Amino acid sequence: MTEHCFPDCLKCNKGRLLPLSDYGREGSSIYYKAWVCSNPDCGFSIRIDNGEISFGRTILPSNK
Repeated sequence: MTEHCFPDCLKCNKGRLLPLSDYGREGSSIYYKAWVCSNPDCGFSIRIDNGEISFGRTILPSNK
């Protein structure tokens, strides 16, 4: 089993940043599209959309 070491969240210093992946318009995989803090009280996220980086937006589960 491979052990992963994820970076500490520098906002709360309690959680770890966990990578999230998605699918593009053509169905291709987009790895590490977003990173979110594992601490639910923190809410920090960093996300890439169409080449733009956004911080702190709430990332919700998809209804798809």
